[in-house]
Amino acid sequence: MQKNQLKFIFEKRLNALSLFILLMIFIVIIKFFYIQIIQHNYFEKKSNNNSVKVVPIPPARGIIFDRNKRILAENKITHNLEIDPSKKIDIEKIANELNPFVPITKNNLAQYQRIIKNNYFSSTVPIKTDLTEQELARFLTNKYLFNNIFLKTRLKRHYQHKELTSHVVGYINRINQRDIKLLTKNKRLSLYRGSDHIGKRGIEQRYENLIHGIPGFEKIEVDAKGNIIRTLEKKEPIHGQDIQLSIDIELQKKAVDAFGSRKGALVALSPHNGEILAYVSQPYFNPNLFVNGIDHKNWNILNNNKARPLLDRVTKGLYPPGSTIKPFIAIAGLENNLRVPPFQINDPGFFTMPNQSKTFRNWKRDGHGQVDMVKAIAVSSDTFFYGLGLELGLDKMNQTLKAYGFGHKTGVDILGEKKGLVANKEWKIKNKKERWYAGETVITAIGQGFTLVTPIQLANATAKIALPNNQNYISPHLLLNSNQLKQRNDKLYTPPPNKKNTMSYIKEGMEAVTDSGGTAAFLKGGSYKIAAKTGTAQVFGLAGGEYVEEDLPEHLKDHALFIAYAPAKKPELVVAVIVENGGSGGSAAGPIAKKVFDHYLLSNQ
Repeated sequence: MQKNQLKFIFEKRLNALSLFILLMIFIVIIKFFYIQIIQHNYFEKKSNNNSVKVVPIPPARGIIFDRNKRILAENKITHNLEIDPSKKIDIEKIANELNPFVPITKNNLAQYQRIIKNNYFSSTVPIKTDLTEQELARFLTNKYLFNNIFLKTRLKRHYQHKELTSHVVGYINRINQRDIKLLTKNKRLSLYRGSDHIGKRGIEQRYENLIHGIPGFEKIEVDAKGNIIRTLEKKEPIHGQDIQLSIDIELQKKAVDAFGSRKGALVALSPHNGEILAYVSQPYFNPNLFVNGIDHKNWNILNNNKARPLLDRVTKGLYPPGSTIKPFIAIAGLENNLRVPPFQINDPGFFTMPNQSKTFRNWKRDGHGQVDMVKAIAVSSDTFFYGLGLELGLDKMNQTLKAYGFGHKTGVDILGEKKGLVANKEWKIKNKKERWYAGETVITAIGQGFTLVTPIQLANATAKIALPNNQNYISPHLLLNSNQLKQRNDKLYTPPPNKKNTMSYIKEGMEAVTDSGGTAAFLKGGSYKIAAKTGTAQVFGLAGGEYVEEDLPEHLKDHALFIAYAPAKKPELVVAVIVENGGSGGSAAGPIAKKVFDHYLLSNQ
């Protein structure tokens, strides 16, 4: 009985177990059917996504040349060790493991952390850039030890002339979140897949759309370890356009050498087509420092430098024009029938307001004697222009200044250009909360007061004088052979046709500046004639007091200015120079301009 009962229990459990096994087999069959048949498309697509990757191929950046096809910015092949920032890794540990083969410095680690912190737009981030041949060989020999490190061959931007072209060519730097937002806003983000860099300053920034190019892609099949099995599809990138600038690098070198260690700016351009041949801002910096992200040490050196080497003085430096404004005030006078030769005044060395409220001194203590319009320009008679400014009035002076490009941007193809300041009564009430005084009109006529100009504006205005009367004027530009820029005449601010003899008087006065008795008489002689105007602008005021220039500390000395064109009768080149804290415009800025003229006009003879 007991035996039969045990058998019954065993058979019952066996049947239950069999039923359970059959049920499991049935469930497995149903699941297999569901996965293989019903969800076949889903898992096939997922499998393809896991095994097929689309890798962007960044375009090569366009090369930048000067007007004679000399390279200003190029791409050089470099080898980097890079890490995928999306993976959790111990960077210190990796650095220690790499050190026996490829030295990893504190600066390398700091740069890596800085890139990660700033969320640069990168698929991989470099821990070591610009590997030497020995470092490359040692890493390749031991590559099997480093599964999380990728050897990347990149095209690195290189600026051959370094500081010489830092402000005009600019530089590229790594893409950051601000760049991504702007690219997204402009619907250009897709063009930067695979790219790590973007133009940040100068021509690199202004013509980014041309220089960058369009990325390609490669669709590859990989195994579970990420090894490439085969290439399924490939589309080559469209590389960036090469561009040619109007800059003459040899003239640029000559201008920089002429400046020496002094601060300031120089612009040299053609008055006939607006092409800029030299674009100098002093002091300068090495743009190669920025390409892969500048380190803290070099950034602090540049950013904390009181001389402000990162400031592009050509388009963003604002200066009182000093006496370089006088030819344009003279134009206003002649066009309004004031002081037309042979009209003369006696310059005793000062000018007193009609109501005797204030006396303004001439730069020459005992004055210049009998002075007409031509001589007033040549000797830079303050007395003559004090009176002329008061007779003209602020509105008529400003009208002419604006017609010659002051108070608004020239349109030069560099981003961030300042428009300067041509102040009026409304401006002073709004910004100074004070009314305009007659004495301020008087000093405006000699380029003091509130008026502010940029070096590019001075060159732009001087070119309009140098041109034959009524000739079309083309705004200054850096891109060579651009039909769009050549056709962009400065129509809105082109001076109206001058009255008879107006420009002949102005040109005669500017030519006399470099004759005996002129403020730049030391430039007299030679195989060509220079027409010019010197200027000296005070850095600070003494409420009518006087000071001895030589006794001032360097940073308070007057700025020296010089505008010129040559040859005087048939101008080929216009030059504007500002030397910060240089003192007299003729003695400080004039020789710099002369060296530029000599190189341009005489070197090919």
